[in-house]
Amino acid sequence: MPSPVVPLSILDLCPVPEGSGPRQALHNSLALARYAEQQGYNRFWVAEHHNMTGIASAATSVVMGYLAAGTERIRIGSGGIMLPNHAPLQIAEQFGTLESLYPGRIDLGLGRAPGSDQVAAQALRRGRGDGSDFPELLDQLRQLFAEPEPGQRLRAVPGAGLKVPIWLLGSSTFSAQLAAQLGLPFAFAGQFSPDYMHAAFRTYRQHFEPSETLDKPHLMLGINAYVASSKEQAHRLSTSHQQSFLNLIRGRPGPLPPPVEDMEALWQPHEKHSVLSTLAGTLVGDEATVGQQLDELLERTQVDELIVASAIYDQTLRHDSYQRLMQIASAR
Repeated sequence: MPSPVVPLSILDLCPVPEGSGPRQALHNSLALARYAEQQGYNRFWVAEHHNMTGIASAATSVVMGYLAAGTERIRIGSGGIMLPNHAPLQIAEQFGTLESLYPGRIDLGLGRAPGSDQVAAQALRRGRGDGSDFPELLDQLRQLFAEPEPGQRLRAVPGAGLKVPIWLLGSSTFSAQLAAQLGLPFAFAGQFSPDYMHAAFRTYRQHFEPSETLDKPHLMLGINAYVASSKEQAHRLSTSHQQSFLNLIRGRPGPLPPPVEDMEALWQPHEKHSVLSTLAGTLVGDEATVGQQLDELLERTQVDELIVASAIYDQTLRHDSYQRLMQIASAR
C-alpha cells in the first residue's frame, strides 16, 4: 500500500447517532479503528467531553483501552485529555497502565479547556476553571513519567519511567507557545478553530526549542473531511456535522442528526455564518475536488501530519469517506 503524502490519523469523538446510544457509538468507534488500521492510518485518537449526549468518549482512557485491545498496530491516543479536570497522578497511572498493556502504541494528547459546560466543570471539581494552572499540572505530570529519583516518595505505578509521548493540543497560541518552549509536538484544532491556525503555527515554529523529545518542530493539524462519489453526496454528508454545531450554538446539543438535502430552512443567516466560519477547516467533495483541496492545504500549512474528524451519520459511508481520503493522500 503506498504511503500517504503526510501521515493521516483519525480524531473520533465517538459520536452518538440519533436513534442510537453510547453502547452502539463505542462499538462503531472500535469498528472504525479496526478499519483505519487496515487502511494505513497512523493514529486513532478520542477526546474528553462531558455532559454531551452526542459524544460517548467522556471516560477517555477507558475508551482507549477498549480500542487498543481490539486493534493490533495503530497508535491509540487522547485528543485530548483535559488536564485541569484531573489530578496528574491519576493521568500518569492511567496512561502508564495503557502503555504497560500496549507498549509503543499509546499517545497522550493534553488540552487545557474543560471539555464541558459550566455545570459539568463544577461537578468535576478540579483546576481553576480558566486553564491557568495547566503549565503547573503539565510539569507535575511530566515529573511523574520521569525516572524516579532516589528517595522519591510519590510515584506513578505504572507510569514512572515510561516514555508515553506527550502532545499539547490547542485552538490558540497559548499551547503552541508552551509546546515550543518544552520541545513537544503540537496539534492544532483546525477542525473548529481555523482563524487562529497560522498564528499558532508561527508561534510554535518561531519559538521552538529542541528537547530530548524533538530536535525540530512537529505539527499536526486537525481538519474535517467528507469525501464521497460526488460533490453533492459529500456536501449532504457534511450536513450532520453542521446541524450538530447549529444545535450547539443554540444551546441544545444532542445526538448526531441524519443528513439533510438542504440546510437553508434550518438556520438563520447569522447562524449559517457562525457554523460555516467555525467549520471552515473542512475538506469536502468528490475525490478530485478533495485532492486539490488537500494539495492546497499542505502547501499552505507545511504540517507534518493531519488528523481527520468525519462526523458522518451512516457508518458505511463514514468508512467509505476515510477510505477515499487515504486513497487520495496515497496517490499524491
